[in-house]
Amino acid sequence: MSSSPHRRALRGLLALCVAAGLVSLTPAPALASPGTGPTAVVSLGDSYISGEAGRWMGNSLTTSGSRNGTDRAWTGSTYDPSRIYGASEANGCHRSDSAEVKSAGPIASELINLACSGATTRNVFRSVAGGVSYKGEAPQADQLAAVAATRDVKLIALSIGGNDLGFADIITTCATDYIIWYSYCHDDQQAEVDAKINGVMADVGKAIDEIRAVMTGAGYSASDYRIVLQSYPSPIPRSSENRYGESGWSRTSTGGCPFWNRDSDWARDSLVPQIANRLKAVATAKGAQFMDLRDMMQGREVCAKASKQVSSTVPASATTSEWARWIDQNRTQGPLQENMHPNYYGQQAQGRCLALISAKPTGNYSCRNTAGAGASGMYLTAG
Repeated sequence: MSSSPHRRALRGLLALCVAAGLVSLTPAPALASPGTGPTAVVSLGDSYISGEAGRWMGNSLTTSGSRNGTDRAWTGSTYDPSRIYGASEANGCHRSDSAEVKSAGPIASELINLACSGATTRNVFRSVAGGVSYKGEAPQADQLAAVAATRDVKLIALSIGGNDLGFADIITTCATDYIIWYSYCHDDQQAEVDAKINGVMADVGKAIDEIRAVMTGAGYSASDYRIVLQSYPSPIPRSSENRYGESGWSRTSTGGCPFWNRDSDWARDSLVPQIANRLKAVATAKGAQFMDLRDMMQGREVCAKASKQVSSTVPASATTSEWARWIDQNRTQGPLQENMHPNYYGQQAQGRCLALISAKPTGNYSCRNTAGAGASGMYLTAG
């Protein structure tokens, strides 16, 4: 990228000052600027982009050993989740080695994951603008400032808002209503979402503003980088696409998808689209690109008819296994915070989506999968 007239003028002034003895030639710490330093793509936000559940390659009822090859933390004698989550295992940010930005391939010299499982919009804002540290880490915008000062940041992928809306509480309530209370959750939970969503979307917009403030402070113009705001994929299928019947205990004890048909349909065809549409409006208003992931796991959701659980006779595979972590209500396989998140295969698919949109300098896109294919089968549709 060529230097701007402003930068050339500054360099000329610096040369005159040096010649006049007004500026020392003592080397200063190297700082990058737009167009210099290693290129970087950065991910910010919550668990859906940090890599939560990247430990798992599908779901298996086997509770010991490698769980039929699904548990990447198995060492042969014990479990070591830090093999997947690295240092972030300790504080629960769960940045996996298969997280979206890490699975995107060679789209930049450095692929940097600053997202943290459980983060809200306040954990993205700069501290000077009301940002709050989380799990022992500075607000993500402040962390981005350090990255932008030493790298040439080309793209920032952002997934945020789900925790502000209470995703975890919604899932817990709906599962509890199925398992214990034999009642629906969609009516009262829809009211909860409607009461919060305007404020949440305003905060998502502020998060984008905060990112722009950081980048401007680091010397970037709006054309030097892109922000891609993304929506959330549905981890559960529509009722008609669920391979387990609504009655009995198969959805709970076998499938790991304890939800009523009406609640499943509400989540898949009402809640997830509602959030996606509102996020798209925020992206448009703030001049960011939008990547719609609502259909990313179509047919690959937990309990979907088009996918299979892993067993001793059905190996883990990106082409046949589920792409989301089930609800492990017995707590026999890993922490509960991994439940209902894209797993290793789902994250590889998201990474491919990010790689595809990185090649599209403008426009909004939806990312979908090809039935029977792995991450290589992901494709974009405009709009």
